[in-house]
Amino acid sequence: MSADAARDDLIVVRPEGLYCPHGKFYVDPWRPVPRAVITHGHGDHARHGMGEYHGTRDGLPILRWRLGEQDYRSYDYAEVFALGDASVSLHPAGHVLGSAQVRIEAGGRVWVVSGDYKRQHDPTCAPFRPQRCDVFVTESTFALPVYRWPDTAEVVAEIVQWRLDCAARGEAAVLFCYALGKAQRLLAELARIDPRRVWLHGAIAAGVEVYRRAGIAMVETAHVAEQGGRDDYAGELVLAPPSAAGSAWMRRFRRVQTGFASGWMRVRGNRRRRNIDRGFVVSDHADWPALLRSVEDSGAGRVIATHGRSDALLRSLAERGLRTEAWRSAEFESPAT
Repeated sequence: MSADAARDDLIVVRPEGLYCPHGKFYVDPWRPVPRAVITHGHGDHARHGMGEYHGTRDGLPILRWRLGEQDYRSYDYAEVFALGDASVSLHPAGHVLGSAQVRIEAGGRVWVVSGDYKRQHDPTCAPFRPQRCDVFVTESTFALPVYRWPDTAEVVAEIVQWRLDCAARGEAAVLFCYALGKAQRLLAELARIDPRRVWLHGAIAAGVEVYRRAGIAMVETAHVAEQGGRDDYAGELVLAPPSAAGSAWMRRFRRVQTGFASGWMRVRGNRRRRNIDRGFVVSDHADWPALLRSVEDSGAGRVIATHGRSDALLRSLAERGLRTEAWRSAEFESPAT
């Protein structure tokens, strides 16, 4: 790309993050800046130290929970607001509660920064809504053809059966999953097919309460620490963060099987490396077909990939006649769900 073209871009990469010169704001900056537009509340996107935080109204409870009281400016989905010379709006990304794509219009051009997104149904957040644009900045966390997600309801049914199998053996079923988004999605899906109570690690319980206060329907839960003297939890399903694996916290279970709910479980070697008994393929990111579909739905002639190993995706898109590039930085690389 020529220097002149780069100067005309609506988003450029600076040491602080993705910067919009027309609007004088950053999208999900990784260093403190005066004005930040935040796509969602995960820690690799919403950080401390910003002067202003602009985000969705649905995502505001999560930001308050994660960051405390800050200078928040919140907006409904599709509500247009001005930042500098840019017209900005936030549109559902389907990743977690309140997650958004950032649509930026200035100088007769439209760019969309996807943030993290998925195309599967999720009862805990608004579904992804494609936005037409000239340039689409897409995540590429699972940008390999092997990553194709099964139907979530079928996977949750497998989790229910696993719990029953553990009960027959007198074991607890401890399922590791990420504390924001994944845990709540599983609890909402379980509410549809298995109303039995689920036990929570303390690191997950706080986020579940944030979702409940936002009106998200989930199965009944209880905190593991509230159980008192009982320490076997035989036949119970327990949700815990991946950091609990191998920790002293696990010693409270007399007999236990472990599972992990993640897109990484699509590759069996990942389960073996984590020393997990069962892997369940549930992800809050787009799989390979959804990435291709989302680029096509955007109508963009130019695609920029972030957050992942994007070579295969960009090669496939280039073969379709699109202009492609990758923005690479250590700041983009983060644990995926």
